[in-house]
Amino acid sequence: MSQTPHDRMVAFEGSYLTPSLEKAQVSDAMRVGVISCPPDTSMEAVARIMATNHVHAVVVLAGDAPWGVVTDRDLLGVASTAADRLAGTCATTDPVMVKPSAPLQEAVELMEHQKTSHVLVGDPESHHPIGVLSSLDIAGIVAWGRG
Repeated sequence: MSQTPHDRMVAFEGSYLTPSLEKAQVSDAMRVGVISCPPDTSMEAVARIMATNHVHAVVVLAGDAPWGVVTDRDLLGVASTAADRLAGTCATTDPVMVKPSAPLQEAVELMEHQKTSHVLVGDPESHHPIGVLSSLDIAGIVAWGRG
């Protein structure tokens, strides 16, 4: 009898390298590095950035500081007019930022409270992002974390 892909995935028990949600820090789940664009980037170009890099969020930078975040949901809202819209007008401004050393559970609660699927990771005081944490990153910890 042949197993389906779902059956094979259910058989896995996690990884000794991946901590459980209760023990994980943001740094255990985050994507290191920031994919960004300036505010005057067309949403069509933002869509290309997302598709090329296989990401669901692009940070909109004003100088070196994060000014906003454009997510895949923002893109869906303007998909038919993406060539005529700019990242600076479609971005969620004043993005939420967490420290890499923060407990992952705190980031989960913050994301739930803020109703967001992405937060920037960095030093909230300097506003310099070093990475992004997404709900999909958290799903990886929930799925594979055991340590």
